[in-house]
Amino acid sequence: MKFKSRHRSYRKPRRPLPLPIIFMTIPLVLIALELLARIFVGFAGKSAELAAYEGQPELATAYGLKFLGQSQQPYDGIFDRGRLAAQRQFGMGYSLVGKQKSQYWGINEQGFRDNDPLPLAKPKNEIRIFLLGGSTAFGQWSASNQATLASKLETRLNERIAQQKRTPEKYRPTVLPYFKSELDKVIKLPLRLRDGQYRVINAAVPGYTSGNELAQLALQILPYSPDAIVVLDGYDDLMLPSNQAAKDIPHTEAFLNNASGHYWTTITQQLNDTITGTYFVKAIQYWLLRPEPNVTQTSLIATENAAPLEQHLAANPGELDSRVARYRTHQAQMARLTTGAGIPIFLALQPEITGRGTSNLSPKEQAILNELKPSYKQQVQTGYAELAQANEQLQKAFPKNVKTLNFYKFYENFSKPAFYDTVHLTEEANTALAEQFYRVITSLPKLQVAPPKPPT
Repeated sequence: MKFKSRHRSYRKPRRPLPLPIIFMTIPLVLIALELLARIFVGFAGKSAELAAYEGQPELATAYGLKFLGQSQQPYDGIFDRGRLAAQRQFGMGYSLVGKQKSQYWGINEQGFRDNDPLPLAKPKNEIRIFLLGGSTAFGQWSASNQATLASKLETRLNERIAQQKRTPEKYRPTVLPYFKSELDKVIKLPLRLRDGQYRVINAAVPGYTSGNELAQLALQILPYSPDAIVVLDGYDDLMLPSNQAAKDIPHTEAFLNNASGHYWTTITQQLNDTITGTYFVKAIQYWLLRPEPNVTQTSLIATENAAPLEQHLAANPGELDSRVARYRTHQAQMARLTTGAGIPIFLALQPEITGRGTSNLSPKEQAILNELKPSYKQQVQTGYAELAQANEQLQKAFPKNVKTLNFYKFYENFSKPAFYDTVHLTEEANTALAEQFYRVITSLPKLQVAPPKPPT
């Protein structure tokens, strides 16, 4: 019979590592991981690519706004991972910095999305049409300046001039024939467009609302002697709280009123930027996590509030009425300014994905619609209806100078993909919209050759 010893083998208990050693070890481990990440990235030949990576797709970084202060440095405490530089502008909130370029866009000396500078003095044979609006008019997510609405409209108008020169017989002659049989034929022909070089200037700025556009029109656009003005907006006015007259650089007002809050936000952002700027974190995001902006972040520009879209809309009918009244007031002031200057103006409500319809949807468009809550869809439809009513009232008040257009359901039966997110358009969609604008612009009496009077 065997007896088990009552005495257990003695083992010396392990002492936990002192906290100072643990705290000293963490940065050493992180440094080692960072060095390994840099070595791996170097061997993979991705050093330059990863150095430019900002934790989001390249296109999102290229089109993200980067707000600069008077020293031309980003504001402390404000998200600054974008490449599209903007600066504070008196009366307008902010404007794009001139003479900047990326592989997707070019901004000229005057801060307009254009490859060439725009002289203040208009050449004798130039007809200028300015496009105002927010990110949809600007051409957010477009592959180049040439893929935008403004560029396509300019091309279409100049094609018309070239066509008039090639086939003058297809347009009404400047001198009408005497005999009735011939007169009846030429009267049916379309009127000629004024000869010259048409230039459509993309003066839109991502994030702009009607309040920004009104200030921009008065302070910046009118001195350039426009022949016509197109305003494409509406969506951001529905999203902007009624206690704000226009879009401004995010958080600046709050930071001015809360210095300590600004300080801690700045410290937190600097710490976050230090961590997310390491090759180790970038490599994990770039190859493993592949983070993508959500529909709020891609649809709303110049905002750091990534709450679901329905939370940006008016919370009650009274707030919606206030936002629509603000929009109506700004549009009316633009109408008065342009009427006094004798400049035709088109006030157009921009397209929005809930007006897309259910046919011909791309998989991406269907996914976006599935992500939007029923409350969002209902609120947007109600908001657009009220904005359209406000514009119709303006057209009645200024019948000779104002033309209003409602593009909310413009792509209802469009056969190709139209939307990148809730409001930003594909190149095919921009082409179709440019054609529609071409039709209404070419019907302007001011841009047509004055029709001769038939002989009596």
